[in-house]
Amino acid sequence: MGLVAGIDSSTQSCKVVIRDAATGTLLRQGRAGHPEGTEVHPEHWWTALQEAIDQAGGLGDVSAVSVGGQQHGMVCLDADGEVIRPALLWNDTRSAPAALDLIREAGGGDPGQGARYWAGATGTVPVASLTITKLRWLAENEPDNAARVAAVCLPHDWLSWRLAGFGPGSGAEGLAALRTDRSDASGTGYFSASSGRYLHDALEKSLGHVPRLPAVVGPLEASGKTPEGALIGPGAGDNAAAALGVGAGVGDVVMSLGTSGTVFAVSATPAADESGLVAGFADATGNFLPLACTLNATRVFDATAALLDVSLAEFNELALAAAPGAGGLTLVPYFDGERTPNLPGAAGSLHGITRSNYTPANLARAAVEGVVCSLADGLAALQAQGVDARRVILVGGGAQSAAVQQAASQLLGLPAVIPTPGEYVADGAARQAAAVLAGAFPDWPLSGVGLPAETSDGGTLARYRRHAAAYLA
Repeated sequence: MGLVAGIDSSTQSCKVVIRDAATGTLLRQGRAGHPEGTEVHPEHWWTALQEAIDQAGGLGDVSAVSVGGQQHGMVCLDADGEVIRPALLWNDTRSAPAALDLIREAGGGDPGQGARYWAGATGTVPVASLTITKLRWLAENEPDNAARVAAVCLPHDWLSWRLAGFGPGSGAEGLAALRTDRSDASGTGYFSASSGRYLHDALEKSLGHVPRLPAVVGPLEASGKTPEGALIGPGAGDNAAAALGVGAGVGDVVMSLGTSGTVFAVSATPAADESGLVAGFADATGNFLPLACTLNATRVFDATAALLDVSLAEFNELALAAAPGAGGLTLVPYFDGERTPNLPGAAGSLHGITRSNYTPANLARAAVEGVVCSLADGLAALQAQGVDARRVILVGGGAQSAAVQQAASQLLGLPAVIPTPGEYVADGAARQAAAVLAGAFPDWPLSGVGLPAETSDGGTLARYRRHAAAYLA
């Protein structure tokens, strides 16, 4: 079948993997950094991609390539295909007031009714990360730039477009060649994940007019070709690409423990959560990808290790030395506020302190259990939306902690698997490229460690939820 390339263009960097299309064997890879900040000119992504491709030995022998990218970023092009202003990224929060305005307006001044409208229309209630709120911000704060917008696309769309040989100066022909996939489109706020259609009325109310939008191609369709003739896959948002990279299917829940946490599942049915906790995204295979986000994950471990004056390795050993339940200590880890539940102004809290249980080992264990319990609440939010959860796939840097793995098996109530560490988003993009090449997703082997679910957690999760519920009282 030949070779395929997978690209992960994230907030921090660009990674490229070259794999055998039939077996998935990793042959080459490369990486380059991105500038810091919450707004970045897309040309920096293109420069980094070229550097990462060169490190990976080039794409001259590759038969297909696909791009997984950070979601939601607003890339605005004028009639010539020139970038109008630096892209606002998912983590740029200046459009938070615009999100509230869009909710209120949709409900005729009633936020609850507005949230119900957006959940039903798009599957997701607007928050600052979504593209639609950034376009509203642009219209209100940079009206001259807003008036010049002839096309809007997302980071992965723009990079796929550049790989196809288009770019600044491409004009109307170039804009007509813009393509995206349903997973990334579903994070814009103006696309219905359930119907697979753009909501032009919503976009007009946000930007003031309806620009050209990338055509949405199917999971196995090529979105174009490189000048050298390699097929370009439809691409995907980063979470959808990661799901492909770890081989997640219906019944699987992926939990990612990084700086923050994400919990998402491959589901046969769309989600529509009017509370806003669950984003009703689409996946990259034709299914759906409901997702919940927690703000506090490995940074809680970092902070606790610093308090105890130990390394992260020593922190992990301390947590393993304590008995499950941490002697009754319960940490609610809302160190940076929280998203699930939606408590942006909250602070963390430690409960159940006694002279006998207030030890370094129990404090480390409570930190680990608090983070895993918080992710369990994200899982519960997905299940409340009808997600059929049969297995958990733990990924991210925090998932490599033996203490986290032990707590997950005790607290989540589901068997878990920890894949061998890798570039899951780039790997998923490569798997998609192989699928476009062959007409079906390849069954690449996934190596890792399996953990059975334990029958009882000794009441730890119930105790955590009792303390966490006080924040909502």
